[in-house]
Amino acid sequence: MSEYRAMISSDWNECLAPCGPFDYIAFTYPHLSENLDVIFRGYTGNRINLEAAVQQVVALLPEPITAQQMDAYLKSAFRTYTGVAELLAWCRERRILFMINTTGAVGYFQRVLANRFLPRFPALSAYPDPCFSAESTDPDSVYDLLQVQDKGVNTEKVGRAFNIPPHRIAIMGDSGGDGPHFKWAAENGVFLVASMPKSSLRKYCKEAGFQPDYVFGKSYDEGEPIDRNLEMAYDFMALTSVFEDRLGAGQ
Repeated sequence: MSEYRAMISSDWNECLAPCGPFDYIAFTYPHLSENLDVIFRGYTGNRINLEAAVQQVVALLPEPITAQQMDAYLKSAFRTYTGVAELLAWCRERRILFMINTTGAVGYFQRVLANRFLPRFPALSAYPDPCFSAESTDPDSVYDLLQVQDKGVNTEKVGRAFNIPPHRIAIMGDSGGDGPHFKWAAENGVFLVASMPKSSLRKYCKEAGFQPDYVFGKSYDEGEPIDRNLEMAYDFMALTSVFEDRLGAGQ
């Protein structure tokens, strides 16, 4: 029998945290901020693929990012939406496997955990570079994510490894870059949560012929600017009752 009774596989950037996957680069090299934002919006809007986006980012970097630079960024700027750390702790207490599944970098989460900004979580699906020296705080399982299509592949791998059936799995995402993950979930009876959803996610779902099962937080129209103050007013612990009901994940 699996040690976990259910599973949540969630995107990170602008889904659980008000930041982008290249913010640590912009912090280290501020003059690159505008270019990095264009690249990020390109692949979350499904205009370029992740491989092309990363190639463009690497071409901009004067030097690779170090662990010390990552730490400096995190100590200055790390934050999540309200209640995210508490939600991770709630999942652990109830034997719900929480997997962060993101185009962000493995090294970002290594340093987040090493600095104890989040409680440790069991599984991470993320881009493999940068990756720093392994720490005892690292997730138990790390899966490479080289294209956005890998999100569904990696969620399925973890679910099978822990014998968690699809009807006890939920996924969370916010943008069109999460579209392939949502499509996989819709085809397999997985519970779909749109968190702080952008118009690109709604467009992807509509064109693919399905809709999210639940919408949480601020929902954005096309071209509408991000409202961080409004986003921070939503408490992710409000999702516990939803997960208890849909995943059979009560205590």
